Amino acid sequence: MAAYQAGAQAWAQRGAALLLATGMLAVAACAPKQKPPVLAPPPPPPPVEAPKPVPPKPGEVHRIAILVPLSGPNSRVGISLANAASLALAETKRTGIRLTSYDTAALGAGGAANRAIAEGAQLILGPLLAADVAAARAVAAPRSITMLSFSNDTAVAGSGVYVLGFQPAQSVARVVEFASGRGMKRFAGLIPNGIYGQRAAVAFTRAVSADGGQVVALTNFARDRAALPAAARSVTDYDARLKKAGTAARRPDGTVAPASETLPPVAFEALLVADSGTIAGAFAPQLARFGAPNGSFLMMGTELWKTEPGLKDAPGLRGAVFAAVPDQPFQAMASRYRARFGGTPSRLSSLSYDAMLLAASGVDSGWAYGGPFPARLLDDPQGFVGIDGIFRFKGNIAERGLEVQQVGAQGFSTVSPAPKGF
Repeated sequence: MAAYQAGAQAWAQRGAALLLATGMLAVAACAPKQKPPVLAPPPPPPPVEAPKPVPPKPGEVHRIAILVPLSGPNSRVGISLANAASLALAETKRTGIRLTSYDTAALGAGGAANRAIAEGAQLILGPLLAADVAAARAVAAPRSITMLSFSNDTAVAGSGVYVLGFQPAQSVARVVEFASGRGMKRFAGLIPNGIYGQRAAVAFTRAVSADGGQVVALTNFARDRAALPAAARSVTDYDARLKKAGTAARRPDGTVAPASETLPPVAFEALLVADSGTIAGAFAPQLARFGAPNGSFLMMGTELWKTEPGLKDAPGLRGAVFAAVPDQPFQAMASRYRARFGGTPSRLSSLSYDAMLLAASGVDSGWAYGGPFPARLLDDPQGFVGIDGIFRFKGNIAERGLEVQQVGAQGFSTVSPAPKGF
């Protein structure tokens, strides 16, 4: 009986609890509904800092020297070369390369090379002048140090020296090819005295022969304006044409002056002036005087004309052509140069920029820390692409893909683009 009463009491307590819970639910149902609280968004995570570059360990840095004139009469060019190499290194974003400049004007090229190698240089960029290249090579070659020189003198190539400078022979061959492609077969040349002229003359005669043409006149001249009339007269073969025309009228200065229509046309269809555009412009009125006015033949120039934008103002050169490296990539590089260093870089600064790109590429291609630059990396027959377009080394001399440009009233325009590959 007691157990039953205890059970009944427990059921009564459970019923009371159930009624209380039901009543609470009813009250809750009748209460107005409340929106859940709006939680603030969590704070953004702290910014992740970019990892700082790890400084190279001792012995794990590629040391590159650039040997250029940082003082003296060629300092403007030398400083441009040094700055452009520094710009190229910065733009590659490669670490583990240390570039140091040495002044060939103050130390001498041999002294600069000695100091650079003593301070651990494993690759030399430069020098600029052929005589300086020879002096530096005498120091670098016994130590198997490769040199990427900025000279255009092919005589210094070899024994670890690579020549990056622009070659007149390649420019001459390209412009002759252009003229030959337009059906011209009879060529003449005005060649300055000196080494540059000698090499240009050899390249000219070889290129004309290779393209099936004929050199009908080749005249040397001194780089003196007083010598230009005689050279112009000779290359046009004026006296022989006078004799053929059978006339003998003379000017007050004693030169024969026949009526222009009595002279037979000059023997050439294209004429190379293997000198600056300024000299070619000075030749123009003399050639016209002796029966070869502008427009009666194609005047051709060399890579030297590239640096003379004022040629557009020389009427006697309108329509003349020359071959050189493409210019647009250099103009873009020059803009970045001005932003970083101020001033306008020398046109030759593209050589040091491209040399630095070659050096930096060696880091990814097996250049061992502490060892000399592996020259085998420069022997790729497909070549490289730099600020001056495509190039490759043949016999340690840079062979380049050149474009042909024409002189017009508004400046230079490309009439035959540079090739995209070899």
